[in-house]
Amino acid sequence: MSAKVGTARYRLPALLSRLKGDRSGVALIEFAFSLPLLMALGFTGVEVAGLAIANMRVSQIAMTVADNLSRAKQSVPLSLPQLREVDINDALLGARIQAGNSLEILEHGRIIVSSLQQTDAGLQTIAWQRCKGKLNVASKYGVEGATQPETGTGGFQGMGTGSTRVQAEAKSAVMFAEVSYDYHPIFGEWVLGKIRIRREAAFYVRDDRDLTQIYNTEPEASASTCDKLDSTF
Repeated sequence: MSAKVGTARYRLPALLSRLKGDRSGVALIEFAFSLPLLMALGFTGVEVAGLAIANMRVSQIAMTVADNLSRAKQSVPLSLPQLREVDINDALLGARIQAGNSLEILEHGRIIVSSLQQTDAGLQTIAWQRCKGKLNVASKYGVEGATQPETGTGGFQGMGTGSTRVQAEAKSAVMFAEVSYDYHPIFGEWVLGKIRIRREAAFYVRDDRDLTQIYNTEPEASASTCDKLDSTF
């Protein structure tokens, strides 16, 4: 019995010495420690890429809506072409199709399109405004009827950011689109937090158009007025 104890005492220092010099599991241990950091970096990278793509797609939607409505018109014999409610709805419906199921722009966002025009007195005004989408946001620049004051530099001066605002020329109009979208994260809000994307686009009306009103002749359509928070047509 004593011989076995002595042998064990003799082998213990040698065993400890071998363990001290053993490096076979170092890489595995280092990987285990670094794995959470690598996963966090990976999740963040994927989320940032997804956010960049969403930003680009929202910007393209704003440009497409403004561009399509700058071209939309219904020819009328012996009169100026007319813009109809159905034309506006078609442009907004096209934006929903362009966004697809992955973005669901009208479920998680809102599209606001305004017709920026000049009054007879030469002042900038939002002649009409149409909206679609369930996100409860308003135009950054004002509602339908917002008009530049006759004197002073305060108040409504046009649309767009920066010191120089977008302004319409006489007897013409600018289709100004604002798109807001609550980004739907891939892995959850714990990566980048809650993010709202907002993009704008403006296009001059391409050709002559009757700017006095929006017509609702055949086929009649429900006006997408801005008092509604819906995604249906």
